[in-house]
Amino acid sequence: MEKQLNCDIVARIHLQIGKNVKKHRASRKISQLDLAEMIGYKSVSSVSMAEINYKGIHFNIENLANIAKVLDVDIEKLFDGVSEIIR
Repeated sequence: MEKQLNCDIVARIHLQIGKNVKKHRASRKISQLDLAEMIGYKSVSSVSMAEINYKGIHFNIENLANIAKVLDVDIEKLFDGVSEIIR
């Protein structure tokens, strides 16, 4: 049994979290630019790249806590589907 997650699994986890952020952001009709500004980013590129895990760019736990607050969603919702990837 592997004790650590390999790089592919970690990338899939980041991608799933990005998809969840995008889903909740879109359902509230908040643009990537608006979300970026609301969580303190200076440009939209950080959000757009993190939503698709472009070049390994992803949200950190502080970002996710801020996103959950801004989107008024339980932070657990941003991790939907991650357990299935880990298994």
